[in-house]
Amino acid sequence: MAFAVVSAVAYLRIMTGDVALLLRRAGFGPTAAELAAAQQSGYERTVSALVAPVGPDVGATDAPIPVLGLDPFARLLTPTPAQTERAHAQRRVQLESISRWWLDRMVVASHQAVERLQFFWQGHWATKLGSAQLMLGQHRALRGSRDFVDMAHRMVNDRALVYWLDGQHNKKNAPNENLARELFELFVLGIGQYTEKDIKEAARTLTGYRVVLDKDALVFDPQHHDNGRKTILGTTADFDPHSLVDLLVKQRACPRFIATRMWYRYASSSEPIPERVRESMAAAFPKPMAMLRVLFEDDAFQATRGTMVKQPVEWFVGALRQLGLRPVRLKPEVFTRLYWALESLGQRPFAPPSVGGWPAGTAWLTSAAANVKLAMAKQLADLVAPSRMTPEDVAYILCVDKWTDRTYAVLRGERDARLLLTLGLVSPEYQVT
Repeated sequence: MAFAVVSAVAYLRIMTGDVALLLRRAGFGPTAAELAAAQQSGYERTVSALVAPVGPDVGATDAPIPVLGLDPFARLLTPTPAQTERAHAQRRVQLESISRWWLDRMVVASHQAVERLQFFWQGHWATKLGSAQLMLGQHRALRGSRDFVDMAHRMVNDRALVYWLDGQHNKKNAPNENLARELFELFVLGIGQYTEKDIKEAARTLTGYRVVLDKDALVFDPQHHDNGRKTILGTTADFDPHSLVDLLVKQRACPRFIATRMWYRYASSSEPIPERVRESMAAAFPKPMAMLRVLFEDDAFQATRGTMVKQPVEWFVGALRQLGLRPVRLKPEVFTRLYWALESLGQRPFAPPSVGGWPAGTAWLTSAAANVKLAMAKQLADLVAPSRMTPEDVAYILCVDKWTDRTYAVLRGERDARLLLTLGLVSPEYQVT
């Protein structure tokens, strides 16, 4: 693959900080052409283009959502061991298939901030199941949400989330509090904004719902639902799941909690959100993109430069975008190796480690991860097979603002173009934004 070769002067003229930081954080990493265009547009217009894109996502039309059919276990009432083994194998193939699709869409999407926000929500409502059908259904529900309020309503009845948090075992005579607890603690309000009594009452509200794999919606069993009145957060009513959500999203803590979570993933995982920024973002609730606009236009966002470690998926997708590679065009065996390498790094699409979602910050900078990432970077460099490169070329392609003296001393002594690109991909300057 041929890369444009640029002089050091041209490279320095193209690269400036503010817009580069914005594009790296708001999306999955800009290409050199995208960064140059954004520099021409200026910061304010680039923010507007990101958070309020005009027209359909042209790039994403080349990555249509896959059609899976029924879950392999949907019609197996009493499967034999052999049938069970085959169904699990089919599920693994399907999960890899939807992961390949979504990674590809992240690469080609024209509306990068929209896709990056989708990735944020998938980690926020962290769900991990073996059923690709349930995971893709949740993905579509998140993608189709108008705002956070609509999203919360969709999620309280989302089959994947209900199944993941044992909602189908939540019955009147044996309440299960998992879904209610995480709804309060991790999804809507945050720790310290409720009592144990609120959790127990909310769990009663969510009784009677279960997942059936060949049904497109939750199945409601009235005989297992607690119809009694409940008192939640000081309000007594005949709550159902949707009136419960209405109560939660009207709490003052809700918009402030979502603002804090956005700061954690878009600005800094180590420094707390400034109170002024949190209140300004909360005022734009429930529109996520409006909240992000407030964040990106605040000076506090620019002050976080150099504090965010790219998550493995962000690192991988950004590299693919900048190297002109697409997951769907890789040989199946090549993609499978890279896919499971992401697992080794601790972050596969649709597979958070727990309901708490993926970690952040220095959690990604382990010695084991460094070895895996180096192997992945070498594979990517081998795929594009550059014949000639300089450190300035690598910085231009990867949209790195500037090499430190230490990194530059290593790069300038390397004559092998593939190794030079590999080193650029694993450099601190590329991994930390």
